[in-house]
Amino acid sequence: MTGIFKPEFGAGPARPIYIASEIFRKSRYGGKHPLSIPRVSLATDLVRALGWLPPAQYRDGPIATPAQLARFHDPDYIDALWRAETVGLSDADKDLFNIGRGGNPIYGEVYRRPATAAGSSILAAELVRDGGTVHSPAGGTHHGRRDRASGFCYLNDPVLAILTLMDAGVSRIAYVDLDAHHGDGVEDAFADNPDILTISVHEAGRWPHSGDCVGDTRTGIMNIPVPAGFNDDEFLFVLEAAVLPTVEAFSPEAIIVQCGVDGLADDPMSGLMLSNRVFPTAVSELTALSPRRIILGGGGYNPYALARAWAAIWGVLDGQDMPDRLPEAARSVLAEIEWRHSRAQNPPSRWFDTLLDPPSHGPIRDSVRDLVRIAGSKTFESHAVRI
Repeated sequence: MTGIFKPEFGAGPARPIYIASEIFRKSRYGGKHPLSIPRVSLATDLVRALGWLPPAQYRDGPIATPAQLARFHDPDYIDALWRAETVGLSDADKDLFNIGRGGNPIYGEVYRRPATAAGSSILAAELVRDGGTVHSPAGGTHHGRRDRASGFCYLNDPVLAILTLMDAGVSRIAYVDLDAHHGDGVEDAFADNPDILTISVHEAGRWPHSGDCVGDTRTGIMNIPVPAGFNDDEFLFVLEAAVLPTVEAFSPEAIIVQCGVDGLADDPMSGLMLSNRVFPTAVSELTALSPRRIILGGGGYNPYALARAWAAIWGVLDGQDMPDRLPEAARSVLAEIEWRHSRAQNPPSRWFDTLLDPPSHGPIRDSVRDLVRIAGSKTFESHAVRI
């Protein structure tokens, strides 16, 4: 299965909703931080340039209120994040809350930007309460902890989306994380909750150095730590042999897919070798397993690669045909990117001309087959099936 699967729901009367905000255009992490690149605004501009985002399908992401954030986050931490933006923090508070420390800089919108991502994911959960599909590329900040920032993530919007669904009476929620980094914050928030299934397919041995036990015995948790060099054929093997059967057996009432695309071969922050073709394929097949569907963003540190991947995800959700060559308006959006990374010194023409990468074929290594075998031997007591 190397093509792009087109879901039936994309062309139906209830078309998917896309959530974004102009705050992501104006805000930067500052300095040489890996996230000081255009991401959400760039992907949105590209989708619009493709003619795929009519006004009726767009929503502005709101800033989550402190009360909404406190559904998961500690009020003292929420207050500290607000003070970091408005009046500053003492060194003691920086150390306590990991704000301004460890890759989590203090910048001009350090409260409002993550609160908008959180508000967008909460809105997404509200919009799909009775069914439907929402894509919020600002979401996916899966490392955020209840009382501190972690891994560039100040708030944990996937957790807040799950809790919003639970508060609306939606049970049996599947969360599938495709980021190159382990979705530790979401996994730990719902560990041993039989109504929440968390699956993370990530690079083994990479920060945050968790999720490396494929045979995790905790209820409702599946980790598949894949080796460096992970290719499209291996990804599709893992998807078909482990991830899809597990989600289908769980029979989720809602599914959330975290689409961090730092596993792309063009991304500088992982050792995986994926093309952008695998992400819309995975999203299409996963979201077909539930009536309520939320698709989030996540990692991604090459703006050319990220924008094209997230645009392709939205295109397949909305039932669009993938162009062989990008129209002039879309190429102009990509041509305006400024990225001062060594990988951008001699960029390939496909970054500007095409939406989809060439497939990244390769052998399915024994180590990957072993991961699937171990995952398949695990009994998930929460839904009483053997994968």
